[in-house]
Amino acid sequence: MDKTCDLLEHKIHLLILDLFPPTRRDPQGIHAAIWRELVEDASLPSPDKPLTLAAYESSLVIRAFVEPVAVGDALPDIPLILEPGWAVNVPLERTYDAAWQAVPRRWRNVLA
Repeated sequence: MDKTCDLLEHKIHLLILDLFPPTRRDPQGIHAAIWRELVEDASLPSPDKPLTLAAYESSLVIRAFVEPVAVGDALPDIPLILEPGWAVNVPLERTYDAAWQAVPRRWRNVLA
């Protein structure tokens, strides 16, 4: 948490994909824990979509572009902030699908 907040304070943009269930250390997920460190009033994730994709833009003000997701949802494209006001979309679902297709069939069967 300290390192994440330090990076944002030093104007380094972040993209965080929190696709694991919340734990005792972060009961509302990683984004809520980060946001609570940065601002006093952090919104809580929806129980229907407890996982979070968050793009952080660090400029004069730190902004978060948040996409809540649930297990089984298609992953949306999410911005990768390069400079304040300038980003490229990361096609998460298409990238995952392409990587999965490159896994040998034998291992896909084991994992499925």
